[in-house]
Amino acid sequence: MFRLSKAVLLAPFMFAPQLSLADTTAPDTAAKTLSVELNAAETVENSCKVTFVITNSLGSAIDKLVYEAVLFDTSGKVDRLTLFNFGSLPENRARVRQLVVPGTQCDGLGRVLFNGANACEGASVDPAACDAGLKPSSRTEIEVLG
Repeated sequence: MFRLSKAVLLAPFMFAPQLSLADTTAPDTAAKTLSVELNAAETVENSCKVTFVITNSLGSAIDKLVYEAVLFDTSGKVDRLTLFNFGSLPENRARVRQLVVPGTQCDGLGRVLFNGANACEGASVDPAACDAGLKPSSRTEIEVLG
């Protein structure tokens, strides 16, 4: 009887399907993001020079990226709508872009809202990815939203 109970205990293992590591690996769930950080803002004459650090992690290079941006003053009122042209962005590499906002001093800016991608072009880029993957941030006192 002891031999029979051993056989009964081992039976489930003898008929279990073979498992491999390939069966247990998780699918690639890396986030497809476009990180746009306002890194600095400096008043130059009667203009605000803003410096952005952009990292394209969407999965392929971008040939042309232009966002419609809404600039708010420190009281929350819309100052203007403008276009920020970030140009071409290689995949998985940070790029620095400086833009000048004429007629505005930086200490008068309270918020930048990326209203949507005006252009998001690349050989393997889904145009909607630049909006869906947008991850805005700021290292300045100016809030950045997307």
